[in-house]
Amino acid sequence: MDIEWTPAIIGAAWAIVLGGAGGLLTEIGEWYRNLKKPSWQPPDWLFGPAWTIILGLAGWSFYLAWTGAPEPGDRVVIGALFAVNFLAHLAWSPLFFVAKRPDWALREVVLLWLSVLSLVVGLAPYSDLAAWLNLPYIAWVSFAALLNRKIVQLNGPFAKA
Repeated sequence: MDIEWTPAIIGAAWAIVLGGAGGLLTEIGEWYRNLKKPSWQPPDWLFGPAWTIILGLAGWSFYLAWTGAPEPGDRVVIGALFAVNFLAHLAWSPLFFVAKRPDWALREVVLLWLSVLSLVVGLAPYSDLAAWLNLPYIAWVSFAALLNRKIVQLNGPFAKA
C-alpha cells in the first residue's frame, strides 16, 4: 500500500495543532478547581489522552476520506468539513476556561457537535471507515456537552457583576 504523504501530513497536522491548541487554552486553575462538578466527571488527567486518541482517529479519517475522494471537488468538501470542525473545536476551550463562561461554551458545543456529525455523515460517501472513526469523537463531545450542562446548572449564572 502506497501512502499519499500530503493528506497524511495534513491529517496529522490537523490533529496535532488542534490537540495542542486545546491543551494550551485549557487553564486548570483555581477558578476551575472551585467549580462544583458532578460526581460522574472523569478525572482531569483523562481528558488529554482521550482527546489525543479521538483527534488521532479523526486525523486518520481525513486521510481515508481524502484518498477515497474521486474528484477534486470532493476534496474541497472534505477540507471544508474539517476546517469548520477545526474552528468549532478550537472555540470551546477559550470560552470555558479563558473567558470563564461555561454558559457560552454550552451554546458553542452545539456547533461543535453538529460539526462532528457533519464529519460522520459527510465522510461516509468517501470511506465508511472514515465515518466510523469519528464516532468516538461525537460520543465524547456528547458526553462533554452533558458535563458542560451540569457544570452550568451547578454553578450559574456566570455573568460578570
